[in-house]
Amino acid sequence: MALPLTFLLLSVGLAVYFYPRLPGEVAYHFQDGLPDRWLSRGATTAWLLVPQFLLAGLSAAVVLGIIRLGNRFQSTANKRTETTLLLMGNMVALPQLVLTFAILAIFSYNSYGIHLMPLWIFAVIVMGLGGIILGAVFFLAIQQALTRKL
Repeated sequence: MALPLTFLLLSVGLAVYFYPRLPGEVAYHFQDGLPDRWLSRGATTAWLLVPQFLLAGLSAAVVLGIIRLGNRFQSTANKRTETTLLLMGNMVALPQLVLTFAILAIFSYNSYGIHLMPLWIFAVIVMGLGGIILGAVFFLAIQQALTRKL
């Protein structure tokens, strides 16, 4: 749960820092680099932070659920179970990272007029890196299962 909690705290920190610097109406959607949709700064901040809290709560629920199941089936707990717990508890961090970037992009544009890279490009990069990490973990799990059979 460390990564989801970290991204939640980072998002809250960004909101606290940027909120007084935001105009009354915040541009949150852009077409061809120009803003085309606006919300009040309070609504924008809420729409950006609520999913962060929900995803961090989901991460906590997954970890607590796995811990309870692990306690019930104590004899099957091993290193692979701990790795699975670590991976599943932090998997929620991928969408949280994209949301944190969205917060930074929207707030930096509205506060200072600074455009960051488009959100979809950042999301594709994050998904690609997440896929590589998941593939590596999957490969290691298959390799470990095969060596046990031999």
